[in-house]
Amino acid sequence: MGNVLAASAEPKMGVAPPPSFTPPTLASLESKKSNLSNPGTYEELHKKCKDVMAMPFEGAKVILNKGLSNNFQVSHTLNLSSTQPSGYRFGATYVGTRQFSPSEVFPVLLGDIDPAGNLNANIIHQFHPRVRCKFAAQIQESKVTAAQLTSDYKGDDFTGSLTVGNPNILNNSGVFVGHYLQSVTENLALGGELAYQYGPNVPGGEIAVVTAAARYANGSSTWSGTLGAGGIHVCYYQKCSEQLQIGVEVETSLRMMESTATIGYQVDLPKADLVFRGSVDSNWNVCGVLEKRLQPLPLSFALSGRLNHTKNAFKLGCGLIIG
Repeated sequence: MGNVLAASAEPKMGVAPPPSFTPPTLASLESKKSNLSNPGTYEELHKKCKDVMAMPFEGAKVILNKGLSNNFQVSHTLNLSSTQPSGYRFGATYVGTRQFSPSEVFPVLLGDIDPAGNLNANIIHQFHPRVRCKFAAQIQESKVTAAQLTSDYKGDDFTGSLTVGNPNILNNSGVFVGHYLQSVTENLALGGELAYQYGPNVPGGEIAVVTAAARYANGSSTWSGTLGAGGIHVCYYQKCSEQLQIGVEVETSLRMMESTATIGYQVDLPKADLVFRGSVDSNWNVCGVLEKRLQPLPLSFALSGRLNHTKNAFKLGCGLIIG
């Protein structure tokens, strides 16, 4: 009997003992979390794809930029168009001396005004390495038609934003928008948007809309998308080489039951000082914008075109940037 018990106690040949499980410690979890980077702001969710798309213009445009000092610059813009208001606009930009990174200097004040007094103004300032505020206002016919204040807080692995738009105490109306974006892994970021509007012109007096957002970045490619009651918005960006970038965008309106798909690309030729952006969408709009730097002169030439095959419509634009 003892031999039988002893033989049964011996381990079987070829069978490995079960692996031991070691629960993760708090230090290991904190170390993994510290590897996550800040995902940026919610507004920059589709930025890479949007920058590739062509933004055509119509008519003739001349822009003169003049730097008066290291911090102050003025611009003169003359626009001639049959589809948009034509005329002259004067712009000014001031950049402060408070620097948080090699590419970011604050405060930034910029605006432009036309001879009728219509003004667009923006103020951007970073009070703290984690806190940035932006104020934008628009004045039309001596009345403030739009005002917006946005505050961003950037954590180690998240960004929270709050926007207040067109607040009116007398009319008891306004818009509040909250954004949050969190890095879940090194490649994945999740977040959402909560928009709340109230006022006498809103059905029921108030309305709230919630939107979910996600972005997945893997090397040179990026997927981003939002899903809400209004619709679905999905973007894909791919950097194929140093000269070629492509982007695909699909927007679906659940209320109108309509979808629009756009494919765009950007070609950079640094040796020729040339950048070309082109796009085509499901409505058969073909767009292209060419920007050429005329070295050694301080001039840039822009040529724009938009063609719709089904409507037999064509728009052409050309621009010259001096300075």
